[in-house]
Amino acid sequence: MNDAAPAPTPAPAPRRARVRAPELIGKGGWLNTGGNELTLADLRGKIAVLDFWIS
Repeated sequence: MNDAAPAPTPAPAPRRARVRAPELIGKGGWLNTGGNELTLADLRGKIAVLDFWIS
């Protein structure tokens, strides 16, 4: 027979607010897009590789 009290359940983690990613705006335009502008909405559901560098 075990008279020990059950262990308390931990409180759930607080939910974080969803934050939209800022739009990516390049000074020289997009490369390899045929001159078309892109938005994050255009890339939704697709794999995108972003390469950032400073020269």
